[in-house]
Amino acid sequence: MILQTVIKILSEIKESPELLSTLKPETDIINEVGLDSLQMINFVLAIEDAFGVEIDFDNFDIEHLSSIQAFAAYLEKERAAVANSTGGQAAEQPI
Repeated sequence: MILQTVIKILSEIKESPELLSTLKPETDIINEVGLDSLQMINFVLAIEDAFGVEIDFDNFDIEHLSSIQAFAAYLEKERAAVANSTGGQAAEQPI
């Protein structure tokens, strides 16, 4: 479910509906999707809203953007950390 949501958000940010069918889990977000700086900011904000997490770029490893799958795994880990720190509230949010 996380993968599909990330792909949907990327498609919306790029204003390119065909990405819904062409993006794959192994797609490199940086090199293959090609977000410009404004699109990257909008992507991060949309991800934070959709998943109830805050991406801390001081501790963020660029390798998390090496593929959609890697980013989804990062989000899953962050959501679990938020859920643990808030008594499970983040886990109840729909994806």
